[in-house]
Amino acid sequence: MMNIKTVLQGILLLSLILGSSIVPQAQDDVGIKELVSRLDLESYKSAIKGLTQFGDRRQGTSRNRKAVDWIEQQLQAVGCSNTERLTYTYDPEPRPPRRRQSAPERTDSKTPTGGNVGRNGSGPGGSSIFGYRSQTGVNRDLTAQPDERIRELNREEPTNGPRTEVYCTKIGKTRPHEMYILGAHMDGHGVNEAVNDNASGTALVMELARILNSSDVETEISIRFALWNNEETGLNGAYSYVRQRKELQGIENPPGSGKYPEPTWLGMIQHDMMLWDHGAPGPDGKVSRDQRREADINIEFQSNSYFAETSMKLAFQFKAAADAYNTDFPATVGPHMTNTDSTPFMNEVPSISLRENERGSQTGAGWNPTWHTPLDVWTTFNDDDFRLGLNAAQTTLSAIADLTGVKIKD
Repeated sequence: MMNIKTVLQGILLLSLILGSSIVPQAQDDVGIKELVSRLDLESYKSAIKGLTQFGDRRQGTSRNRKAVDWIEQQLQAVGCSNTERLTYTYDPEPRPPRRRQSAPERTDSKTPTGGNVGRNGSGPGGSSIFGYRSQTGVNRDLTAQPDERIRELNREEPTNGPRTEVYCTKIGKTRPHEMYILGAHMDGHGVNEAVNDNASGTALVMELARILNSSDVETEISIRFALWNNEETGLNGAYSYVRQRKELQGIENPPGSGKYPEPTWLGMIQHDMMLWDHGAPGPDGKVSRDQRREADINIEFQSNSYFAETSMKLAFQFKAAADAYNTDFPATVGPHMTNTDSTPFMNEVPSISLRENERGSQTGAGWNPTWHTPLDVWTTFNDDDFRLGLNAAQTTLSAIADLTGVKIKD
């Protein structure tokens, strides 16, 4: 495990001396540029729009099950035809209503701009949360959604029981027994269309599946495209995958067949909330309607995971790819990957997460008013927002193309 001083030293060192060495090699540059050029804003938006027909896709509802079916159909339609389902049961013990308890107020516990001092007001690594804050939380009140159509889509309440999630795999030509996992969670909540959280990440992975499963694209290493369920209830889908599949890694089955149902994991890359980087709330608690000029893609690893050092290196490989191939927005690296589906993997394999904002000190401080609220609907976002998600797709596509040895056949 790594302390924050080690992390910061490592970030500086990697950015200074490793950055140039992990940029894709010149002989691969033309092929990677060609792949990245196949990403299309309208195609990405179309995939997001398709997911909105299922409302917030809340787990345990028929709208969630229909969305899983639709995602599988879309994956098969773009050539990732070896789709599989992972099945698990979600049946938690009933819990009494949770009451938030606030620490006693101290006269010195507030900053001049409204932030808290101390444990509950510290950002990742102990850094202060700058600027004004606004409250966050899940809003499941149907009456808070002004759109009648969206209210009706989300009226059904979840029930406990069996769950499924879908994935498919691009089989590597020379190293089919190894793979990178590209993931995003497809479920949401908040009486909305779950556009940002997380149709934006789901559509991104679907777009990468479309491009990398083209008939003229080959990879040396396998790539799995996984759309997790039950993220919003505690990462249950991703945890179930790790429990059921980790002991199967690298086993040829049947023996001598050259088939590996679960190739050895080389890295896990998660995509969660990709559209909104509008800056901090103002004094009135409101956030700008416009994407800020400094908008970027956050690439996060977990500094206290078992694979912290290799995860940090992986994060900087993705940043180098963003520096080389992104068209509109840069990327930055941070050491705190929190509460997303890469968490169950972080002590098993190098793991990173791509997102719009640093979750603890930015999203958690109210930078995104659409998070788990009725505002997370199609009409909230514009092309500047969707373009941020597309640039995250450019980051992952270019990095994973380099890592897996992608070739475009003549």
